[in-house]
Amino acid sequence: MIRRVLLTALCLLSTAQAATLPSQPILSGGCCPGALWTPDSRALLFLDGPPARASTGIYAVPSEGGPVTQRFSSVAFYSPALKWAVRPGTGEATTVERLSDGESFALPTRGGDVVWNRAETKVAYARSATSGNYDRRVTQVYVADVFRVPKAVTTVYGGGPIAWLDDRTLLLSGKTTAGTRDRDLFTLDVQSGARRTLRTALGFRSVQVSPDGRQVAYTVSFDSAARNGLWLQTTAGGTPRRLPEFGAYQWRDARRMLLIPLRTDGGPHVLRQYDTQANAWTTLGDLGDQVRQADWRVSPDGTRVSYLSARDGNVRVLRLP
Repeated sequence: MIRRVLLTALCLLSTAQAATLPSQPILSGGCCPGALWTPDSRALLFLDGPPARASTGIYAVPSEGGPVTQRFSSVAFYSPALKWAVRPGTGEATTVERLSDGESFALPTRGGDVVWNRAETKVAYARSATSGNYDRRVTQVYVADVFRVPKAVTTVYGGGPIAWLDDRTLLLSGKTTAGTRDRDLFTLDVQSGARRTLRTALGFRSVQVSPDGRQVAYTVSFDSAARNGLWLQTTAGGTPRRLPEFGAYQWRDARRMLLIPLRTDGGPHVLRQYDTQANAWTTLGDLGDQVRQADWRVSPDGTRVSYLSARDGNVRVLRLP
């Protein structure tokens, strides 16, 4: 108890002393929720249309601000490296189109999105029963090389694939049987079928894999006091580490994670950084603002953060120390 009080006091002290990080609005007029970084970190993509734009599509704005241009004329789920457009149909089939040449293939995802490996040569997706309690709903997980026939690799209940850790290993969550209370967070070798359980809990939220695939952060809530909290763990297994903070988090790079602690006093959100190797926290500064609806993103190169301002509803960008 004394340790927890001291940690809370230190957190509040660092929050009070945080300097404001300068940011600039790159979109105005209350635009636009859900903006995503381009792979080169030079621009943000967002969905917009009339009356602000001539037509509905995916638009781009430079990270330093500037003219808005249309990047894609059609609305789709675009892969992280912007190599593919995923277009769910009204039935079983989802069309996956290669943007470089327009070649496409179909996957029977029932409208679900796909999970890409880093090279965007493989996908994973889940097919769940269309009715019934989600926690008891049987889900089959499939993987496929692009333009190849998918194959089923495992079955879970109330879960599915989260991320590729490498070209043959998936990170997933789900229950082994419909009547089981707890879910497993586990890795699966899609070639050999070997499975490694990392953690078991009632459920896992905000599962975030480090860019190199070697670490995973996750939150456990509404479970026992021993299980609840923000945890960090290597994807090779081992003992998880409970972090003495709680809030919204994202990876900055393979070693550092950024976190915005939960605030209930209405004050500006603070940006904290955790060095996973040194096991050390640093307060980078406050935003002088709050993030609306947890809408913030770290650029792929780890140099900037974009966020939707609660003050004016605009997308703002700041350069990280």
